[in-house]
Amino acid sequence: MGGTVRRRLAWIFCIFAVLCAAVFAAPRHDLTQDQLTAIDHYVDAEMRREHVVGIAMGIYNRGQILLAKGYGMANIELNVPVKAETIFQSGSVGKQFTSAAIMMLVEEGKIGLDDSIVKYFPNAPPSWQAIRVKNLLSHTSGLSEYETDERAGPTGPFYIRLDFTEDELVNKVEALPIEFKPGDKWDYRNTNYMLLGVIIHKVTGSFYTDYLQQRVFTPLGMSSTRLISEADIVPNRSSGYETKGDKIQNQSWVSPTFNSTADGALYFNVLDLAKWDAALYGTKLLKQASLDQTWTVFSLNDGKPNSANYGFGWEITSVNGHKQIDHGGAWQGFRCHILRYPDDSVSVVVLANSDSASPEQFAHVIAGIVNPALELPKLVAIEDKQPELARRLGALLDQIAAGKDVRDQLSPKLAALFTPDVNEYVIRKVKPIWPSDKMTLVSRKESDGITVSRYRIVKGDESRIVRFGLGADGKVATIGFQPDPDVR
Repeated sequence: MGGTVRRRLAWIFCIFAVLCAAVFAAPRHDLTQDQLTAIDHYVDAEMRREHVVGIAMGIYNRGQILLAKGYGMANIELNVPVKAETIFQSGSVGKQFTSAAIMMLVEEGKIGLDDSIVKYFPNAPPSWQAIRVKNLLSHTSGLSEYETDERAGPTGPFYIRLDFTEDELVNKVEALPIEFKPGDKWDYRNTNYMLLGVIIHKVTGSFYTDYLQQRVFTPLGMSSTRLISEADIVPNRSSGYETKGDKIQNQSWVSPTFNSTADGALYFNVLDLAKWDAALYGTKLLKQASLDQTWTVFSLNDGKPNSANYGFGWEITSVNGHKQIDHGGAWQGFRCHILRYPDDSVSVVVLANSDSASPEQFAHVIAGIVNPALELPKLVAIEDKQPELARRLGALLDQIAAGKDVRDQLSPKLAALFTPDVNEYVIRKVKPIWPSDKMTLVSRKESDGITVSRYRIVKGDESRIVRFGLGADGKVATIGFQPDPDVR
């Protein structure tokens, strides 16, 4: 991300990050000074490298705050620094609250996980009959994504600058095609959780966030957690920032409708999320059996676990044999991640107000500083037995760096996601590292018919991990860029 103005802004953010680190830290003595110093050093360096405006971090031990701290700016225009109380948007991290509400209603016998969703949407097409509530929770419904560039754009049925009633949204979703037989595969769809919010409303008579306020937020004392509203006065609210070329700008505007759906439209801060973390260790909200089901990888119709290791609103994996449950979110210039190691009593939350941030990577590195047993394994170069894949990636990066349209080389699904904004984001990620000084393979695996390779690409002092997936049809199915976890 070049540009004189941008570099100056980056240094301004860096200076404020240091100031905020000194002023707004609220550490407990459970973390050593060496750990606190290592955390500050990593966060400061990574914010500069990724040009992140602001971050709030929460580190918890079974909900007890070990560190709640702000870095950088909550609002550039007003020179307001991030602090522990600063409010961020949830993005899809909000899905776990929707999931919890559904499981509460399951415990009360008001919803059945095996219920056909036609029970709640009687005017739905016959193709919905086979979709169960559990398919919505696990992203195995086969429903189409409503939030594509085409469907959410000016000529689409879900244009995000227009308001719709809940019934109008449902009618529009009912008109979308079914992409696969429910339970046959996994595919992340915001549509699923939008519908779950409507089900909560139908069953309880309360809008889904009103139900959450009554049953979750108020009982837990989560006084800052609520539905997004640009009209209300919200103390400590941060601004979201998006990067366009070399320029930082305010978040894109969407209508109140699309800031109120159950797929991720909450405000919260790291102080409230500590209370949420604490509640997940007990049975104050849900019975243990419900929690266990939420954190169990959902099995497909063939009995195999889904490809994403997804449960109900959470991903369930492990690091070095330690169980990990986590989820990320991104919306309107905000990015966040919640990472929990329940058997180790460690949780890390990273909230950012920049679309350039990589909060998942932040969370993983910080977890390793807190507990070395949770440190991600080093990415070591391995023999590349398919060097043609590296050549294919190199040719693609050449074209992206040159500003060429590469959508004809992408799978239909990826091409549909490659909007002008996404293309600009990819160009920003490519230019600092390409053409490279060195590219080495660090991992490769087959997943759902896609060969997924990860390469470490180094240019000067810059190093990134690039994820490159090629389908059997020769089309690029996935491409992603992450900070190098071994560079601190």
